[in-house]
Amino acid sequence: MMRCPNHLEQYRVAVMGDEGDACNGFLMIKPKGLAVQFSDGGGWEHVSVSRKSKVPSYEDLCWIKDQFWNPRDTVMQLHVPKKDHVNVHPYCLHLWRPTDQEIPRPPGIMVG
Repeated sequence: MMRCPNHLEQYRVAVMGDEGDACNGFLMIKPKGLAVQFSDGGGWEHVSVSRKSKVPSYEDLCWIKDQFWNPRDTVMQLHVPKKDHVNVHPYCLHLWRPTDQEIPRPPGIMVG
């Protein structure tokens, strides 16, 4: 289950629309230069991470994953078919986790 980022409250800039709550909103992590949008709904937990002029690093995504999910949780990036690709921001990456099922994973020996 996604952790609402109450521990990051000092970074909160705005809450999205009328549905905004502790688990739906936008943060600017100024010390790291990250813009973070997060939501839970429709069967998915989602966090998007962007920088102004470059793609977030692997370390950035690991840090964000640790802020929003339990260390035991598996989250994923999706590479959808080109016909379904939407690019609103050129330097934005997304982390996803379904709320109603476990994400299948290959055996550890295959990913290590």
